[in-house]
Amino acid sequence: MKRAERGLLVGRFQPLHRGHLAAIARLRAALPEGELLLGIGSAQHSYTLENPFTAGERMEMILRALAEAELTGVRPIPLIDIDRHAEWVAHVESLLPPFGRVYTNNPLTRLLFEAGGYAVEELPWVQRAENEGQRIRQEMAAGEGWRPKLPPAVVEYLEEIGAENRLRLLAGDSAARGGASSARS
Repeated sequence: MKRAERGLLVGRFQPLHRGHLAAIARLRAALPEGELLLGIGSAQHSYTLENPFTAGERMEMILRALAEAELTGVRPIPLIDIDRHAEWVAHVESLLPPFGRVYTNNPLTRLLFEAGGYAVEELPWVQRAENEGQRIRQEMAAGEGWRPKLPPAVVEYLEEIGAENRLRLLAGDSAARGGASSARS
């Protein structure tokens, strides 16, 4: 497949919510002959308030949601951070098949890929106030309000792995240490 026929959407998907799924569906429609790569960012992080789920758990959420929505042509791939911004695009290129366009709403990701010579497009937010990772994680820790914001297959999976309890424990641990995680979603 040619580089231009693939797009890349980078996200942490902590967890995958309806806004993510709407963006994925929109991008698949825009790439009818191509493929959408989902870069699962910060793949090395897990069991923190900001990144409570492992890369494998996020991959499972994505795969179940894609199957439920009958979306094909999407390939999720974990991306481990290297903490050297000037080298990050080359690192991502080494992990992924060739791609021609990047989709992101993250200013740093945009800056880095544009510096790397890529066309970068922002995505329209889908009910951003409701579909925001940090807020959903807080609601999970509180045990209320999060289920309608996620695809049913993701809700089912998160219940299987005891996500509410994990977030509750992580929130308690964070409070005990006197701090909270950053606000990225």
